[in-house]
Formats: sequence, C-alpha cells, structure tokens
Amino acid sequence: MPISAAQRAAALTASAVLLLAGCSDDSGDGTPAAARPTGTGGLSALTEQSLEWAACPPPSAAEGGGDAPTPLPGGAAWQCAFLRTPLDWSWPEGETIELALIRARAKDTPRRIGSLVFNFGGPGGSGVTGLPGFAQDYESLRSRYDLVSFDPRGVGRSEPVECATDKELDAYYALDFTPDDQAEERTLSDAQKRYAAGCEKDAGEVLPHVGTENAARDMDLLRQVLGDDKLHYFGISYGTELGGVYAHLFPERVGRAVFDAVVDPDAGVEEGALGQAKGFQLALDNFAQDCVDRGDECALPGSTVAEVEKGVTDLLARLDEEPIAGIGSRKLTQTQATNGIAQSLYSKDFWPYLEQGLEAADGGDGALLLALSDSMNGRGENGSYSNIQAANAAINCVDFQERYTLGQAKERLPGFREASPVFGDFMGWALSSCSQWPVPGLWEHPDVSAPGSAPILVVGNTGDPATPYEGARAMVKALGDGVGVELTYEGEGHGAYNGGSGCVKKAVDGYLLEGKVPASGTVCK
Repeated sequence: MPISAAQRAAALTASAVLLLAGCSDDSGDGTPAAARPTGTGGLSALTEQSLEWAACPPPSAAEGGGDAPTPLPGGAAWQCAFLRTPLDWSWPEGETIELALIRARAKDTPRRIGSLVFNFGGPGGSGVTGLPGFAQDYESLRSRYDLVSFDPRGVGRSEPVECATDKELDAYYALDFTPDDQAEERTLSDAQKRYAAGCEKDAGEVLPHVGTENAARDMDLLRQVLGDDKLHYFGISYGTELGGVYAHLFPERVGRAVFDAVVDPDAGVEEGALGQAKGFQLALDNFAQDCVDRGDECALPGSTVAEVEKGVTDLLARLDEEPIAGIGSRKLTQTQATNGIAQSLYSKDFWPYLEQGLEAADGGDGALLLALSDSMNGRGENGSYSNIQAANAAINCVDFQERYTLGQAKERLPGFREASPVFGDFMGWALSSCSQWPVPGLWEHPDVSAPGSAPILVVGNTGDPATPYEGARAMVKALGDGVGVELTYEGEGHGAYNGGSGCVKKAVDGYLLEGKVPASGTVCK
C-alpha cells in the first residue's frame, strides 16, 4: 500500500521527540564537503554576499534522496543556492559554513511583497525538500511572495549531522526503547552512548553550533541577503519555536509572520514530552471513537473506545515478547510499532493506514506499521536514512539543558503512564535521549518575548497530537501584549493551514497577502 503522503509529512512536520535518535561526506551537490568554500571576511562580507541561484539538484542522501523538484504550476522552475554564514555567531569573523536554500519566484512581480521564509519543523526537517513537497498548499501565497526555505545548520545539505551507518540505524531503531529489566536498560544505555559518540565523531566542531538561536541568526542574515527590510515568515511545528526565538532576538525586524502547530515555549523537556503523551493519546482516542462510530465498517475489534485501545495495548505487549514479520528480513518490534502508530496520528488522512496496519499486525503481518515507522525515522525504501533524526537529536540536545539519566526517566514513568496508557512508557524513557550527549545545552526553555514586534498570527489546532493546543495560547502570552494574535482551529491533525479549513486559509492568506490581522480569539472549524 503506498504511503508517500505519510512519508513526506512525517519527514517534514513531525516534532519528533518520540525517538531522538548513514554517513556520507558528499554535500549533495556533487562537491565533496572538504572542497566546498568556508572562507572568512567578517559579517559585512557575509551580508553583502550574492546568492548564485541555479537549477536544483536531486536531494542529497541526508535530505532523503529522490528526484529533483518538478516545475511549479505554469512551468516555473525551482532555484537553489547556498548561503555562507558564520559557524560560530559569537565570532562572525571566523570560519563559515554553507546553508542550502531553495526558492520559487513570485507570480505577480509588480505586487510582490518580498520573500516568505518557511521552516516546516522537526527540528531536523529539510526545507529544501519540504517546500517543493508542500508547494501546492502554498500556491496562493506565491502570488505576491518569493517562497523560500532552507536546510538549517546540521540538516540535509547544510553541514548534516550523521551519527551511524544505515545498517547501524536499522539495529538502533529496532531496540527496545521501553526496557523491562536491568539488562535491557544497560543495552539501551550502551546504544545511546554509541549513538552520541557517532554524532560527535561525524559532526565534530559543528555539533556545538547547530542550536535554534544560531539558526535564528542565520535567518536574519538570509533576510538581509535576500534584500528584505523585514522577515516575512511561516513556521510550522518546531518552526514556531524558531520563529519565536527570532522574534525575541530581532523584534523590530519581524514582518508578517504566521506560527502554525505551535510548540509551547514555556515547556521544558519533561513538560513537553508529557504534553505530547497527552496529545497523542487524545488523537488515538479520537481515532478509536471514529472506529466505534463506523461500527462494522471498522476492521478493528471493540464496541467502545476502551476496547479498541485495549487491542492496541495487547498488540504492543505481544510485540514486546516477540516481534513479527515486517519487511524483508526486518521484523516489527514493539518500539517500531509504537512509532508507526504515532506517525499515523499526525493527520486524520493517515487513519486508514493505522486501521489497516493494526489489523494486519494483529494477524502477524507487521509490514505496514514498520513502513510507517521507517517514514518517521527517515528511512527510504532503498534502506538509506535521511539525517532528520540525527539532526533532531543534535538540535534538541544543544538547545535544552536537562540531562535525564535512565534512572531519572524511570522515576517519572508513573506520570507518563497516567498521561497515556499507550505512549507513556515510550515518551517517558525518551527523556534519557540526551543523557550522554557530548555538548551542553543552552536553556531550560526558549525566550520568545518580543515587545515591539509586528503582530504574529498564532494558529492552534484543538486536535493536534504533536504540538497540543495549549501551546498556542502559551505562545500568544509569551510573545507579549499586542504581538501574538490567537486563531483556533477545531480540527484534527498536526497543523491547521493544510487541514482543509477554508476559514483558516482565508485568515492566514488575508494577513500574509493583504496585511489584514484577524481578531484575536477567532475560531475556525
């Protein structure tokens, strides 16, 4: 059964704290990394650089591979370039790195507003592959904007962090991430240690500098080089956190900005993980209720939500004892099944995959759930991995100070189990993902206060599993009076603009294209 839509969305928009997790020196544009220019010259030289836009190459392995982006409606071509930026923003005169960019030119040149910069989330998602993948959803915005996105530092073709070979990653993701005894705990701890060491060996001097604050400074440099006085911005999922940090650092430079699928800026690692456990449990409850409402049309057993979900927990318990047939020689483990279930809850459109995957796995065929888990982890059909999970780990671990040991994670399991019978253990143990990271973290949570900023439209979805609705209200409050403008979508899935609501699209397009700020507190269905 094809799941290309599921693969694309998971790779680009997942918040991906579910599993914080091959190795290539190729930059993806045919030039070995060691041969690409680094250079120096100070900040003035960087702000005055000219971007050399050219036809886009096929995505690199770290970006997920595949074909070069196809032309836009009307035949317009995608253009790609590299932006030179400081490796260490505290020393802009020092070594530089290059960030991969992509753009599509505005259709209505006389009425062009400027560039609209996108970040599709993760952290770790490639904007160079994400923007073409979702271009049809943003075609109305191309009327007056150049649509622009980028691979943030550590991601895709922008000095990618890679931590293990494809074969090693197959073994890593098949591990039991919810250990039941001391032996399994040691196995997980040893694997986390090897993974972190692999990241440090591969990324070296780049690893301390891949955090969100540096990415925000990169975006301001990009704004200047694109020739815009203000940054017009569309951030989704983690992209809202990045946008909030940008607004805090450069409030006077914020143009028209939209945050969709909003990360709670007040939440630390534990609070964020608990929020996601509750969010995914809510999404599973809604899926199960839909199954119950459809009666015999639903392939899963159970006449109540509790009975449907008991089938899920029973399946996961059996998989903990013995994996089942998956794809080729790879079997479906409990961890991969949980990951695949979570992947399916990012959008209501994926619910049929989840229903069929659970039914098949109950009968001993784990192929579909394993394919869904592969999608979340960035594994292609050819067995190669993008670096989405490696970058996710690197950025999260350098951003957040908390370093939970396995023992400390274990102590918090009761609270996670109360939040979610299905996902609680999974997300509770995941607190230990940064326990052996070689680089210290920066903050307990990001500061997004932005007094003096232009209005930022903050869109929250009541059924969002990965960035629960409460995060939008927290972001509005944290941005400050007169900055955050709250828009609520009463729907399902991760994100609202692409959720099918004409009301949401009208409000967002009205702001970005015409500068019409909707009333804060507007509700769309």
